[in-house]
Amino acid sequence: MPGSTPDYYKTLGVPRNATQDEIKKAFRKLARKNHPDAGGDEEKFKEINEAYEVLGDEKKRKLYDQYGTGDASKIPFGGAGNPFGGGGFTVNMNGSDFGSWQDILDSIRRGDGAFGTNWDFGGGAGPFGGGSPFGGQPRPRKGNDVSVTLNVTFDEAFNGCIKRVTVRVPGMSDPETISCKIPAGAVDGGRVRAKGRGGLGENGGPRGDLLITTKIAPHPYFKRDGADVLIDVPVSIAEAALGARVDVPTPGGKTVRMKIPAGTQDGATLKVRGAGAPRVKGSGTGDLLAKVRVRVPKTLTDEQRSALEAFQAASHDTLRSW
Repeated sequence: MPGSTPDYYKTLGVPRNATQDEIKKAFRKLARKNHPDAGGDEEKFKEINEAYEVLGDEKKRKLYDQYGTGDASKIPFGGAGNPFGGGGFTVNMNGSDFGSWQDILDSIRRGDGAFGTNWDFGGGAGPFGGGSPFGGQPRPRKGNDVSVTLNVTFDEAFNGCIKRVTVRVPGMSDPETISCKIPAGAVDGGRVRAKGRGGLGENGGPRGDLLITTKIAPHPYFKRDGADVLIDVPVSIAEAALGARVDVPTPGGKTVRMKIPAGTQDGATLKVRGAGAPRVKGSGTGDLLAKVRVRVPKTLTDEQRSALEAFQAASHDTLRSW
């Protein structure tokens, strides 16, 4: 392997016979450790990404193992056989094995042309006419998608917002900052796609996309279950037993007066339809689900104690059936 070409297997810390799955796992582990946003070394991260760009692509890896480069345009002709001599010729370009003349004829019969479908020869006829592989160029390839996590507050996710995201894209010297629209009703772990803001393309290909995963910060008393919003509603023993109406806040900033039916048990869930979060997909909103939490006082006044003693004396129900 040429001395100027990095040892990509050594960069990723995998053996030369590593499977694609092993290469992917090694790359992810090293990328997380060395990502600049996590305090890693930017140059090391670029080396890791460059190694995976080649070894993570089976065609490029095959080129790299055979010629010491994953770039088809840098592959020298000749080798075991001169293309114009009597030894036939074997050339591997962009992952396609042209092999012998028999391979070329088989490729023509399949309808792939004399040199396969991976090259744009710019027109012409015949393997040595205007369509010769000597002037061919590898086809454009779209860049890889780049993933980032964006922290948002509960209210930002509920109402929607515009957030600015700064991303370091491999191959670019300076970080990019873009404005990202978080839709109303965004959920924890949801994904927003910014098209064309990901990794750089190859051979004039378009950029990949930026995948932004939302992470919602906890709220003092609201929780989310998709479009539904959950809240615990504390009530006293008397309110649960006798029934009551209590004011409950909603995530929209208003309050609703909720009826607690007489005899409501601890853990019962009451629903306020349409008071939840907007649905990101589809229309309408979720519900507000209020879970009743009966609170037992830790201390009692003399008056409260007397009232409960009187209640206990008047009670004839048996709570324990064993």
